[in-house]
Amino acid sequence: MNLTDRVVLITGGAGGIGAALARRFAAEGAAAVVVADVDAGAARAVADGIGPLAYPAAVDVTDEEQVRALVADAEQRYGRIDLFCANAGVTTGGGVEVDDAGWDRAWRVNVLAHVYSARAVLPGMLARGGGHLLHTCSAAGVLTAVGDAPYTATKHAALGFAEWLSITYRDRGIRVSALCPQGVDTPMLADGLAAGHLGARVVAASGAVLTPDQVADAAVAGLAEERFLILPHPEVAGYARRRAEDPDGWQAGLRKLVRRLTT
Repeated sequence: MNLTDRVVLITGGAGGIGAALARRFAAEGAAAVVVADVDAGAARAVADGIGPLAYPAAVDVTDEEQVRALVADAEQRYGRIDLFCANAGVTTGGGVEVDDAGWDRAWRVNVLAHVYSARAVLPGMLARGGGHLLHTCSAAGVLTAVGDAPYTATKHAALGFAEWLSITYRDRGIRVSALCPQGVDTPMLADGLAAGHLGARVVAASGAVLTPDQVADAAVAGLAEERFLILPHPEVAGYARRRAEDPDGWQAGLRKLVRRLTT
């Protein structure tokens, strides 16, 4: 996708990767960038920093009616949505002991929000014969988020849903990309490290921690090439091959890393 003159909507756009995507898409010549987030004030700050082409919107992505209203408002305001970035996400930092409310929140933000946005935006895209969906799925969707069971399970589900969308709709003009970074210098990672979460410590010890701007650069390159799997950390592809070829050895290596970090 060439981003020039495109109308883009980003959820989770008030910080981290979402804010970096908004800024980069604007720099690439987007006609409009809708910065949507549950934190309305922060979304407005990002939009104000970009300038007149950016528009802030408040949305709780776990509420399907709010997502539908967000899409309808953007389509009425700009006539269309060319690229929808389902970027909002949450971690838990826990395992099987995470309570049902924590599991439910992870499921609703990391998976159902992607379903809700697809339901809302696909009819318009299909009617126009084109559009692009960018789902932030994390390298946890390709591999495993050690130390965070809900995040692992839901990011695997998110990647599976993105792949299903791509298979189902590509021949009807819809492109789908899954953005799967590993460590990124965002508040999510910083908060996890501050809380001592094992998953955050593993991420920090597993390789380069990229800036959100570097992830946005990779996203723009991947969108231009219409790639399904966008890996800002290219080494993740190698990890995925090792995991598929030797799952027992892959798991043994991760257990060794966990022992090093916890003893």
